[in-house]
Amino acid sequence: MSNSFLAAVKERRTYYGLSKDVVVSNERIQEIVNEAVKHTPSSFNSQSARVVVLFGEQSDKLWNITKETLRKIVPADSFAPTEERIDSFKSGYGTVLFFEDETTVENLQKQFAAYADNFPIWSNQSSGMLQFVVWTALEQEGLGASLQHYNPLINEEVAQTWNLPSEWKLLAQMPFGKPTFTPGDKEFQPLENRVKFFQ
Repeated sequence: MSNSFLAAVKERRTYYGLSKDVVVSNERIQEIVNEAVKHTPSSFNSQSARVVVLFGEQSDKLWNITKETLRKIVPADSFAPTEERIDSFKSGYGTVLFFEDETTVENLQKQFAAYADNFPIWSNQSSGMLQFVVWTALEQEGLGASLQHYNPLINEEVAQTWNLPSEWKLLAQMPFGKPTFTPGDKEFQPLENRVKFFQ
C-alpha cells in the first residue's frame, strides 16, 4: 500500500502488552489528541466529542478504580484473570478517555426534531472515528494501544475523581504505552463476502 494513510490504517494493531517506558513526550501526545479532536468529523459539525488524557499515576488511578469496581461484581474465586487483564492496562504509560457531550446531542435533537432518533447514533459514529484517529496516530509515534469499554460501570466514579461535567458520557478507554510484544498475524474474511462494487 503506497498511500501513507492506508499504510497507517494497515499497521494499526491491538496491543495488550504495554510498558511505562517513554516513547514520545507528553506534549506530543497532547498535540496528537488536540489535532484529532479538532479535525475528526461530527454530524452537523456538532463537535460533541470530549477527551481526557491521563498520564502516569493518573492513569494508574483509573485502572485501580476499574479493578475495585469489578472486584465487587466478579466472584472472588474467578477474579484473578480479571485482575491480570486490568493490571496489563495499568502497566501502560497513559490512558485516553473518550466521552460525548450529551447536552450537545440533546440540543440537536430539539433543534432538528425530524432527526432526533439519529443524533445519538451519529454521536457514537463520530466518537468511533475519533477513537480510530487517535489510535492510529499513537501507533505512528511508536505507541501501542487497545480499546476498552468498562463504561458505564466506572462512569460515576470517573466523573467524581476528575471533576468532570455530568453531561460528559464516557464511551471508551484507550490504554497506551510502549509495546512489549508484537501481535501475531491477523486473519481476514474473504473480501468478496464483505464488499460489493457496482459499475
